[in-house]
Amino acid sequence: MPTAVSPARCPAAGSGKAYRSRMPADQSVSDPGTPPGRAYTAPEVTVYYDAARCVHFAECVRGLPMVFDTSQRPWIQPDRASATEVAEVIRRCPSGALHYLLEPGPHETGDAVTTVIPLPGGPLLLRGDLQVSVPGRNADGTPEFLRETRMAACRCGKTGNAPFCDGSCDLHG
Repeated sequence: MPTAVSPARCPAAGSGKAYRSRMPADQSVSDPGTPPGRAYTAPEVTVYYDAARCVHFAECVRGLPMVFDTSQRPWIQPDRASATEVAEVIRRCPSGALHYLLEPGPHETGDAVTTVIPLPGGPLLLRGDLQVSVPGRNADGTPEFLRETRMAACRCGKTGNAPFCDGSCDLHG
């Protein structure tokens, strides 16, 4: 089970503006678009990091420390490992703060079976082919949805980035 680390170890802790890739409820699943966040590009993979979604589980840092190095700037350097290795470690990110696009390959897809893991005193970790209702409405008045593969959902109601956990429930101690 993932455990969170101190936000002080994350280079973007407490920074960044929430950005979501929103879609109408009837948008095709086959067109996921560009993931939210800042892009870090290498020849065969682009990594996207959304600081507002990071809950500091540090799966990236433990998985590929030469790519995800918080002592370096930029802290994400995807050219230091193969695109396949980078993608595999990003899929471990339980919050969905990290995403990738492979240049020669397919977009990231959600797990075939949706799973929900409640963390004691923390968020609900969701994995699967998710359609998440987000605040707001489309121009036609229908609810807005976000297509996602992984997320840490707030369950305390204190988040400033609904429906995502932002650590406001004192997840970090």
